[in-house]
Parts: sequence; structure tokens; C-alpha cells
Amino acid sequence: MRAVSLRAPREIIVEEVENPIAGPGQVVLDVERVGLCGTDVELFSGEIDDLPDWRFPQRLGHEWCGRVVSVGEGVDASWIGRRATADTMLGCGVCARCLGGRQHVCDNRSEIGLIRWPGALAEQLAVPATALLALPDSVDSEAGALVEPGGNAMRAVRGAGLASGDRLLVIGTGAIAMLSGLIARAAGAEVHLLGREPSSLEFAATMGFAGVWGPGSDGHAGHGELPRLPWDAVIDASNGDSVPARAVDLVEPGKRVVFIGLSTTPSLVDTRQIALKDVTVVGVLSASGGLAAAIEHYASGLVDPRPLVGATVGLDQVADVLAGWRPSGSGRTGVGTGPKILVDPRR
Repeated sequence: MRAVSLRAPREIIVEEVENPIAGPGQVVLDVERVGLCGTDVELFSGEIDDLPDWRFPQRLGHEWCGRVVSVGEGVDASWIGRRATADTMLGCGVCARCLGGRQHVCDNRSEIGLIRWPGALAEQLAVPATALLALPDSVDSEAGALVEPGGNAMRAVRGAGLASGDRLLVIGTGAIAMLSGLIARAAGAEVHLLGREPSSLEFAATMGFAGVWGPGSDGHAGHGELPRLPWDAVIDASNGDSVPARAVDLVEPGKRVVFIGLSTTPSLVDTRQIALKDVTVVGVLSASGGLAAAIEHYASGLVDPRPLVGATVGLDQVADVLAGWRPSGSGRTGVGTGPKILVDPRR
């Protein structure tokens, strides 16, 4: 089969490799779609170089969906032919964290496409059957590839502790930021987004949020400076190292800040302000625990993630996308483009 291999920073090849074989407890899937995310970009560029057990070469791809084509020993054969995605975080299964439902923070975990497990940027992928989540027919391949970022967003919104009618500020305009806003809005929150890039702000303005704000007043409706409003929760889904401190400054006393974005350099927060404002701070690592709810939201139509897809490319275009290229004329709205690029491994 054809598969992408990251050999070194900024060095990607598409190579022919052996098809995976389903070992005991595993399944093999034909990959339908794969999402490229900011983490993939940072691994490609070399900005992230301190992941535990990270080794070159590596196959990226942790946002994906596919169809089961074979099962290994001990796996229910009824999985064959079913569409599915899977939890990226594969714990050891025997430690106290795994047994307590916290396999995503297991010290000995593997991570699909990141740590000790090949990713989905290939025609086929083998995964443990215990990590699988079935996809209903109402969740197509585009939405299926967005379950993983949707699970992250679901956990961020849960961490915000919102009630219907609360006002949420999401900082960032990437896929997880947008999905956090859509999920919170579906729960009855008033959602505002704060971003920097004009094209991203233009696209965000098409999503129907209560407010879309930029770094300063620019004379365009919806992109002006953030107003002084009481924010019942702030979700930082950006990669700016100064944003966490601003999030704590903006949130109402006694309310919540959720950190799901990661900067490439350490970010500083004054814990005196957290204590004096009686703010609850929540950190979110991974979609684990939010995946099933994301699928339910997509299947029911409460949230449609597909407008976030800017374009779909083939394996041969992965390196170009990770280096910053975007296909011309991508997007569906005619105003800006969605933040997510998908890969069809058979294109």
C-alpha cells in the first residue's frame, strides 16, 4: 500500500509498504479520510521535538475514519464492513490510570500517528479493537475524520461548565476552536470567537456566532476589537504563549478557563490572579472521553462539522499542505476557507 513517511523535519516521502495484518485483538481498516492538524504541522516543521519516544521515520495522521476489512484473533467478526474511527490514545491497559479510565495519561501509552504507533496517512491502518468507535451512516467520511477534533472540543466545552444562556469566549479560529463554539452554541451558549488572521475571521463570521473579533478595530463589522463583556467561560484553543494569561484576565471571577491549545514556548500565568479571582482552570489533553458524544452530535445534526473542511487532497500533496500550501478555490462559503484540510489516501 501507499503510505506517507516523515523521515526528518520537512522531509516527507510517499512510499510503498506492506499492508498491515490484524494481530490478536486488532482490526485493519481501509482509511477513508485523514485530517491534518496543527500538531502534524509542528512535527513536520520540527517545532515539536520533545515528544516521549518520538522517532523518525514516523507516519502521521491521528484524525481519521475508515472501514474495517479484517479482524484478528479474539475480535468479533461483525466488525468487518463497519465504518469506524478510534481513540488516538492507546494505554497499556494494566496500570492504575488505565484501569481508572485515564488511559490518555498512561505513562506507557502509544498514540496513533504520534508515539509508537503508525498513523492513518496510508491506505490501511491497524488498531486495537478496544479503541474502536462505530460510525453510523449519517456520519459521512468528512465528518468521521473530524470526530477526533470534535472529541477534544467536546471535552473543552464540558470543562467550561456552561449553562444555557452563558456567554463563552473561544480564543482561536482553528478546527478545535470552531468546533468548541459549535458544540457550545448547540447547548444554548452565546458564543464569541477571538482570532488574528483576517481570512480565518472572515470564515468564522459565516458560522453564525454571536461575535467574531480581531486583535483591534479595523472598521469591518464583526471583526473589531473585543468588547468589554462578562465572559462566563474562556476556552484558549490558540497557540499563543501570551493567551493563557489574557484568558485568566478576561474571565468573570468565580468562572472557568479551559486550556486546550499549546504554544511552542512556555506560557506564563499569574497564579495570584487565578486565586484572587477564584477561577477554576481546566486542562484538556486529547479527545478521549469526548469521542462518543462528538459522534452523537454529528449523527443527530446538532453539529455539522463539514463546513470546516477547506479542501481534500491526496497523499502526494501532504508535504505541501504541511509546509503551508492550500489549494486554490478551496472552501464552500466563498468567504474565507475552512481551517481543515483532509486527505483521501486513494486520491
